[in-house]
Amino acid sequence: MGINLQKGQKISLEKEAGGGLSRIIMGLGWDAANSKKSGMLGGLFGGGGGGSIDLDASCLLFDEQGNQLDAIWFRQLRSKDGSIEHTGDNRTGAGDGDDEQIKVDLSAVPGNVKSLVFTVNNYTGQDFSQVENAFCRIVNGANNSEIARYDLSCQGGHSAMIMAKVYRHNGEWKMHAIGEVGRGRTFEELLPQIKPHL
Repeated sequence: MGINLQKGQKISLEKEAGGGLSRIIMGLGWDAANSKKSGMLGGLFGGGGGGSIDLDASCLLFDEQGNQLDAIWFRQLRSKDGSIEHTGDNRTGAGDGDDEQIKVDLSAVPGNVKSLVFTVNNYTGQDFSQVENAFCRIVNGANNSEIARYDLSCQGGHSAMIMAKVYRHNGEWKMHAIGEVGRGRTFEELLPQIKPHL
């Protein structure tokens, strides 16, 4: 049983997982907005158009000093050291469950990596009011149990979110649900907002 994270909440991933944690999966899921709900714009973004919303999950690696070491996203599906892997770009949100996943082998993340920051960006540019049932979650990769879920329930005016940071603290991995909204089609546009959280 996972816990529903609130913005700003910090948890110990290992305690939530009930012991040592070696693998986690960040899942991102969404549906295109229902055209009836989105009024006049529904005809443009919903309805018969189908694959019109493309959310992207990214994982950014930072060292103790806040320098970016690597980025796992739709243009680079594997970290340079091999410890993190993206399952691939989903451009429609079609289907149930996670539409994109980033799999992390925490035991293989290099020692100079202090924090992993997970972001979501709407590559097609619509704000989040056009996106239904969007969520991210952290899953224990050993047994597929959900550790924590964060509903992306923010409304219009934003097309990106800094979702969470997973970081080392006193020898264990912790998670900070940041939940800060922003704008940008890719994670690069969020970097100025990410820096204060490192």
